[in-house]
Amino acid sequence: MTINCKGKLIDLSTPKVMGILNLTPDSFFDGGQYKSKKSITEQVALMLEEGATFIDIGAYSSRPNADFVSEADELKRLLPIITLLTKTFPDICISIDTFRSEVAKQAIHAGAAIINDISAGQLDNKMLETVAKLQVPYIMMHMRGTPKTMQQLTSYNNLTKDILLYFSEKITEAKALGIIDIIVDPGFGFAKTREQNFELLNNLELFKHIEKPILAGVSRKSMIYKTLNITPKEALNGTTIINTMALQKGASILRVHDVKEAMECVKLFSELPTDSF
Repeated sequence: MTINCKGKLIDLSTPKVMGILNLTPDSFFDGGQYKSKKSITEQVALMLEEGATFIDIGAYSSRPNADFVSEADELKRLLPIITLLTKTFPDICISIDTFRSEVAKQAIHAGAAIINDISAGQLDNKMLETVAKLQVPYIMMHMRGTPKTMQQLTSYNNLTKDILLYFSEKITEAKALGIIDIIVDPGFGFAKTREQNFELLNNLELFKHIEKPILAGVSRKSMIYKTLNITPKEALNGTTIINTMALQKGASILRVHDVKEAMECVKLFSELPTDSF
């Protein structure tokens, strides 16, 4: 199972790690931490050295009740950093965390390689068409509503079946437009209660029937720190445990704040016989 990133085929049959770089001041864990070019390049250099295959850059926080960011401000935050990173790290594979088609287009033209859309095209009806024209890999996540409203939209007939149907419809739509490389993200924490997140994790192997790579993004999220009654800063150990479970259930990409620990999960998991799961 491979995806094409700027002409480079990346094999996802061995799980990969995606390091998170938040350019937002209000992200739930590391908001405002990376403000200078020096701090940004140092953090990205560290994540690449620790083994990240992808660097996911976001300039609009998707946490519940996040502040609104205009398209102009999102681009103002993103584009100079994409230029900086592609110049500093010529082989870098940048994923852009955005639900806006114009931001996606300009980011790819600036040197990014992947679009990571929390809304799977629901918040911008031009997104799928834009991704098809750009011919880049597309991460489609399951979410209901918007980051401001999603936590009031947690009622499902059958959580896993409903999300599988959602992806079936979205993948059919994307394929019809000519999008080739599709990755699915079940959306832990998005329009799901804490209990539903664990139900989703328990059923994650069912998403392998979609026959698309699965991205798991659980890093330091509330399903971990609220369950353990700790803070996001204290949730690294819990994140490592949930990441390991996600790998066992079929995740191909771990999206994380802490690359070193996630890579250790992948390396240890990869030592298991292939018929173990």
